[in-house]
Amino acid sequence: MLESEIARRLHLDRKTVRRFRDTGLDELLASARCGRPKGVLEPFTAYLTERFTDGVTSPTDLFHAIRQRGYQGSDLPVRRYVTGLKAGTVEPACGAIPSPRKITTWIMLPRGALKPREEDELLKVRLACPDIARACDLARTFHELLQHRRGHRLLEWVRQAEHDAPAPILSFAQSLCLDLDAVTAGLTLPWSSGIVEGHVNHIKTIKRAMYGRASFRLLRTRILLRA
Repeated sequence: MLESEIARRLHLDRKTVRRFRDTGLDELLASARCGRPKGVLEPFTAYLTERFTDGVTSPTDLFHAIRQRGYQGSDLPVRRYVTGLKAGTVEPACGAIPSPRKITTWIMLPRGALKPREEDELLKVRLACPDIARACDLARTFHELLQHRRGHRLLEWVRQAEHDAPAPILSFAQSLCLDLDAVTAGLTLPWSSGIVEGHVNHIKTIKRAMYGRASFRLLRTRILLRA
């Protein structure tokens, strides 16, 4: 009965009242220090943290900044959050982490093809993860070898990858060494086996169209008729 009356007067549910009744003071204080503001302020905590890190520490200025970005609440949660950042009693919010697919797209696009915002995001990712930074450098260097036919520099690239590349790129570099001469020729000479591979794929398509029921003689006849 007492729980119901307290819940009614404080506009809380009975579960919340029991939590405060059954939880020790130290645990409640620790939870308050480690937690982050929820509700209407939550979507803006990453932006507040970023601006605070850049040197904007005035709660009033930060409040007006997020009001322009759509914040509908009062300035009290903002002041509490900024006070917690200054005192170190609130966990700083982290910005959204780009997906692996998006990071891969940024890395594989040619230099200068990214928008300024994408360049900034990629820079943040590189600073946050040295493995991604190294993978980005090696991937772009290999792309230049392939695009400009600089096969004479392939072995140099492999040595760099063996020195400090992340495991997937290191495995790729080691696989190139299994037939280094052929890969070097492919990155140097203007000729390729693309035409031959095209004919092979065409033959396989015809064979599959016959559902494996016809003989080799019929397959040969159909190929010659299409030639």
